[in-house]
Parts: sequence; C-alpha cells; structure tokens
Amino acid sequence: MGTLAGGEPARLDIEELLATRLLVQGNSGSGKSHLLRRLLEQSAQWVQQCIIDPEGDFVTLADKFGHVVVDGERTEAELAGIANRIRQHRVSCVLTLEGLEIDQQMRAAAAFLNGMFDADREFWYPVLVVVDEAQMFAPAVAGEVSDDARKSSLGAMTNLMCRGRKRGLAGVIATQRLAKLAKNVAAEASNFLMGRTFLDIDMARAADLLGMDRRQAEMFRDLKRGSFVALGPALSRRPLPVTIGAVETSARSSSPKLMPLPDAPVDVEDLIFTPDPEEFNRPLAPRRAAAAPRPTTDILAELSKATPAATATPAEPRVAANAPELSAEEREERLSAVLGEILSDPEAGYRTDSVLYQEFLVRARMRRITGTPMSLNDFRRRLAVVRSGVDAETAESEVWQQALSLSAQVTDDLQGVLLLIARHAILNQPCPSDADIARAYGTHSTRRARRFLSYFEEQGLAVVHTDFSGKRLVAFPDLAIQTAPGDPNAPLSGAGVAAE
Repeated sequence: MGTLAGGEPARLDIEELLATRLLVQGNSGSGKSHLLRRLLEQSAQWVQQCIIDPEGDFVTLADKFGHVVVDGERTEAELAGIANRIRQHRVSCVLTLEGLEIDQQMRAAAAFLNGMFDADREFWYPVLVVVDEAQMFAPAVAGEVSDDARKSSLGAMTNLMCRGRKRGLAGVIATQRLAKLAKNVAAEASNFLMGRTFLDIDMARAADLLGMDRRQAEMFRDLKRGSFVALGPALSRRPLPVTIGAVETSARSSSPKLMPLPDAPVDVEDLIFTPDPEEFNRPLAPRRAAAAPRPTTDILAELSKATPAATATPAEPRVAANAPELSAEEREERLSAVLGEILSDPEAGYRTDSVLYQEFLVRARMRRITGTPMSLNDFRRRLAVVRSGVDAETAESEVWQQALSLSAQVTDDLQGVLLLIARHAILNQPCPSDADIARAYGTHSTRRARRFLSYFEEQGLAVVHTDFSGKRLVAFPDLAIQTAPGDPNAPLSGAGVAAE
C-alpha cells in the first residue's frame, strides 16, 4: 500500500481483507480516492473488483486493467441483471453514477448491490466491492432523498457489510465523515485506515475504532494528504502510520491549482454583459461530457469474451412432422410478419433486444417457420433497420446501402439510431427530435439521445449544427446528405415504424 514511518513497505493481506472488510475515513482532500486507487491497482490481478463510483473517477481503470464500465443510467432490472452476470463471469467492473441525482444514485447502487448479493450459490466467488462516498448510500439519518430510496440503499449496504462475507463479497467503504455513516454499516469493518479529519466527533469515533486514547485523537488533524493510520488483521495488529504509494492511473478530476488571472481588458463590462449572437443559436450543452454509452448489449459481448465458455446457439425449433418446407420468399414473409407483430406494441421500443428476441423465437415457432432460427446478432441488425422506418423504395437505393455500411461502425444498439437519422437525411425530412431518437434506442431519456449525437460527432460519422431559428440539422459527410431543420424538443412522433 505504501511505506511505514521507518521506510518499510506497508502491506495489506488481500485474503484476510476478504474475510474482514475495510473502512476508510478522511475529509475531502485527505487522499481517500488515491488510497482506493492504489488498493485497486495493486490487487487487480489477484481478485475480482466492483467499484460503486458516484463521481466517475475510477472509469480510467478500464484502460489499463480491463474493468467493464457500467453506466448507472439504466433501469433497476437491467442493473440487477448486469450485476448477476458480472458475478457469473468474474469480470471486474466500475458502476459509474456520474450525472445522476442523489436519489437515482441510491436506487442504482442498491439495485446493483442486490443483484450481486442475490447471485446463485455456485457463483459466490470472492469479490472486492469498493464503495466510494459511502455516507451517500448508507446515511446515518434521513436526508432530502425519498424514504424509499434511502431504505433500499441502506438495506443493500447493510447486506454487503453484514451478510456479504459468506457470499464472497468483501466490502471496502470510504467516507468523509464517520458521523454521517450508518453505525450498523461501519461497525462490521475490522480493518481501518483513518486519514485527516478536523471535527471533534469524527476524531473521537476514529480514536475509538482504533483503540486509541481520546487525547491522542488530536493527531488526526496533523496528518498530511495521503497519510493514514492503519489497524486491523489485514493491516497491522497495532495502529501504524502509513503513507500511500504512487498510482499508475489517474482520475478524470484533479485537485484545484492556483493560476494567475489574465490581464483584464479595458471594456470588461461590455465583454461580460453583452451576449454573443451565436449564443441564441447554440444548443444547450449536456450536463456532462460522457464517453461512448455502455449499453447492456455491449457489456454482454465483453462478458462473453471474458470466459472460454462455449456460446450457446438457439435450439432448432420443433415443428410438426408434416410441416411443409417453406420457400425463401414465404419464410421471409413470415419472419417480417412476426417482426411487425412484435414492434406493433407501443412499449416494444423500450424493451431490451434480448427480451424481444425471446418473444421473436416463440412467435416464430407458433408460425411454424422452419429452418435455422435467426441469430441474436442478425435479429439486432434487422431490428435496427426496421426501427429506422425505411420504406421499400429507399431501402433499394445506393445511398441507403452506404448508410448501412456506415452504421456498422457503431455498436449494435446504436445502429437503429444512426439509421433513423440517416433515413431522415436521405428523404430530406426534419431531423428527429430527442424523444424520437430516444425511442429508437429503447429509452425514455432525452438526455441520453443528445449524448448519442455527440458520440456520432466524436467518431466522425456525423456533424450536428443548428440554424438561426434554433432547429437542429444533422449532416453525414461520408454520404453527402443532410436532414432538414427539426425541433429537438418536439414531442414523440405519433407515427410508428412497425407498419413501414
């Protein structure tokens, strides 16, 4: 972990930690996140890790250590399913909750932790579960969040720290203040790393946990950044000062540094209070600049590569012995009819591809469609084309074939979004609204729709701009086409894509 006062290495026993859990305390700026990063980097090759990351600081572990980044902006059912598969395939992950409101963060963390906790017994492999800013998810008193969210989050954290050991879950929780952390959660830790703190109540609790005299509690005020007092069976049998070592990765955020102010221009008031004309036409910036979305299907693909287990193929559907063989045209007609039936449901656009695929297989058997069933990848590809709403005449055009090739450069779940916008550009129709783009992806979040457009721009696939009236246009340089101006805030279009 670093060095002791005499320069000797400070070691932490991972196997002992898995059985005894760890609590880290320190005021903001004391080096808690640096400590957690050091622990994660040093143990990455030895144990599976899952990090609950409220600020998105630990996503940089993915580049060097291969952690799967899970975006918390999902339904609770999706998060629980992902967490369960994370345990099955023993893949390290980072659940990033950046950009969510505190109430949503608590619900997402609770769903994910419960999904890990409820895994089948055969998948109870050891996992290091790191929760940064634990006082948010296990508050000592009720705050401004809803009572429902607080109870579910507190229950999940209690399960992690109190009952998680038998299920292989080793909790590592970090908090700014012990007084804000629920006592039944903090009390289950047997290892402690106490950093700089100033409030009397926090110093007293830290001294009590370390078995120190209360008169010695004043030492916590004098600790330097990155220095902690360690105690516990995985660390030391008596309190020892530890200086945390260097890390290989860095957080996306950093501590503020002093910078000289620029020379103020003479007409500073005119500069500040006179708006730029372009500001009126500039689209609202998203709350955070996120990387490429991490959809469920993308995570499933990574998980499938994580183990050498063979990929299961859909079983041959059972058909009657006297079922006639279908011609290629008849089979294609029936497949299209089944796909149309599924997408005729208004809620179909908000279901995951895997759920729709299972319904597709069942309906295909009921229609007596013989032959090898369509694979999941082929189904996703075809679903993307149907969701784009392309008509038969446009589908035969050369520019549409080029659009299909362009869509292959993005993940399967985003192909439908790209093709929808491309279809509007080919037909010179108004750019789809955020609501229509969100529906093409299968979400109600218009903020996520705007992130998709930013992602397409980052990949060099499209150029997004606005006209003087504030309407949005999307151009595709590779296809030499552009949509007509469209209102990004327009309501959801009433026209579905199933009939088309």
